[in-house]
Amino acid sequence: KGCLEGRFDAMITAPIQKSVINEGNVSSDDLFTGHTEYLAQLCHQEHVVMMLCATLPSGFLGLQKSRDLRVALVTTHLPLREVPGALNQQHLLETIQIVDQDLRTKFSIAKPVIRVAGLNPHAGESGYLGREEIDVIEPAIKAAKDLGIQVSGPYPGDTMFDAKALDSVDAFIAMYHDQGLAPFKFVSFGGGVNVTLGLPVIRTSVDHGTALDLAGKGLADSGSMLEALRLAYQLAVNIKSKKNLKT
Repeated sequence: KGCLEGRFDAMITAPIQKSVINEGNVSSDDLFTGHTEYLAQLCHQEHVVMMLCATLPSGFLGLQKSRDLRVALVTTHLPLREVPGALNQQHLLETIQIVDQDLRTKFSIAKPVIRVAGLNPHAGESGYLGREEIDVIEPAIKAAKDLGIQVSGPYPGDTMFDAKALDSVDAFIAMYHDQGLAPFKFVSFGGGVNVTLGLPVIRTSVDHGTALDLAGKGLADSGSMLEALRLAYQLAVNIKSKKNLKT
């Protein structure tokens, strides 16, 4: 509420144990699936996008200089078997548009370059391994290109994050949770940040869970929380700078 009223410039959330909340006798229609979906409801936004961000150091996979890795998701906390049915052209197009818009406004990237993954192995192999690429993903990418967005794909999930792309791509869009987050967390060294795109406020969070087994042992790693604070601050500065330029 404070962010919506303009009293605060950003919000940083800590990890929560979803199962504990859902054990509070909530109905199946009110299951708590995460902060991202909850904040979208509070802000009356039908469509928001989860994006993970991390800075890769110079020299990693041959990078000439440090580079920001950003991975956005089309679907979030869904069982894998429900992902194909949740994909449609309009939803994917809106996801691409939100990523492009927030990269411009919040991350101050003038002309974002975006890559989109396929859903099936080998991006469907011309329909022989699934038709989602032909029927849903390719038409959405074409529609986004027609709007002037620099987007390409669909790329096979196992080759989308190639080393050369890290130097030139501003955001990668994955179709489902583990397709995007597994490679992201492998290379982010515990310093990843979760950003919710499409909200009227800045929201960042850690990229890990509660790790209840570490509670009280003094073993928790604060790296991701510190990065979430730093990124929230930077995004707030970017937005204020744009507002000052307009005035």
